[in-house]
Amino acid sequence: MTEAQRLESVDILVNMGPQHPSTHGVFRMVLWVDGERIVDCDPHIGYLHRGSEKLSEGELYSQIITLFDRMDYIGNFNTELAFVGAVEKMMALTVPERAEYIRVILCELNRISSHMLFYGTMGLDAGAMTPIMYGFRERERIQNLFEAVTGARMMHNYFRIGGLREEPPDDFVARVRGVLPAIEQGIEEGDRLLTYNEVFLARSRGIGVISGQEALDYGLTGPSLRASGIPDDIRAVEPYSVYDRFDFDIPVGETGDTWDRYAMRVEEMRQSVKIVKQALDQMPETGPIKAQVRGIPRPPKGEAYFRAENPRGEIGVYLVSDGGDKPYRLKVRPPSFANLQALRPMLRNTYVADAVMVLGSLDIVLGEVDR
Repeated sequence: MTEAQRLESVDILVNMGPQHPSTHGVFRMVLWVDGERIVDCDPHIGYLHRGSEKLSEGELYSQIITLFDRMDYIGNFNTELAFVGAVEKMMALTVPERAEYIRVILCELNRISSHMLFYGTMGLDAGAMTPIMYGFRERERIQNLFEAVTGARMMHNYFRIGGLREEPPDDFVARVRGVLPAIEQGIEEGDRLLTYNEVFLARSRGIGVISGQEALDYGLTGPSLRASGIPDDIRAVEPYSVYDRFDFDIPVGETGDTWDRYAMRVEEMRQSVKIVKQALDQMPETGPIKAQVRGIPRPPKGEAYFRAENPRGEIGVYLVSDGGDKPYRLKVRPPSFANLQALRPMLRNTYVADAVMVLGSLDIVLGEVDR
């Protein structure tokens, strides 16, 4: 045996998931490793597939909202809005102003709630226990508010084609104004605890780097794209609902690493608070909360595509109607599914211990990936 043959190394195949707790759901990564360094990664999805898109073809339009609640079960309101927005676009419906403002308030609070969960789990992925306590403390404040409005903490089924299911509680505005200072304080406390912690910086700086051009090529959207320096936010570049009436910033990163993807969401929470405050100030005190639309909507024959800014990125709903009370075809462009395309190049040449941090920084939800 030659010296070269004796020293030759062989890449080892390591299965991470689908039961691994750090894969954030039933997701499997097949890693090829050379020692502790990842040579290649093959992501495997499909373990949670429920056929939501196909099921929609057999449901009334009003029934499909519950399927979208369960698609991205961390950003329920944002996902509901994407579906009702597509139907409203097809029917050329004008949603009452008051309903639009309530939708925006709930969606932005949902964005904060989603990012708070992300904040906590990023801490766990880095080996820190305290951040998840901070994150869930703020989530509880928001979830309690949601429960008062919709009667549910997660699966709200509250948005309707043309508006809302019902009026929010009489003290809705007071409740929201009351909870905002505590949320703002929670964001700052969490920021001070984790963002510039030297251990967290060592685990996230320069890890899973992806350039702006690569991020665009792989279909990244949302905070994961903006972390690579691309200021693309649908709320600003293609405003829907009443987002064109608000003044807010689009935070962007510099290097597109794991830390940047984390920092984007921390700053986005501050911007969401800013939007909620403006919406409360601008919202009409009275007025209808639903357009004049029949109980069983029948959109005209045709097709429509509506996209919105979900906490994880761009969610798009493509809808085809044959004039009946059920969609002929419904297709979703989900952000987590598209963002996962970039996982392979992001993991190459990192360490096995980094795989968890890089995957966590994408903030995937498997219910929306597998649908």
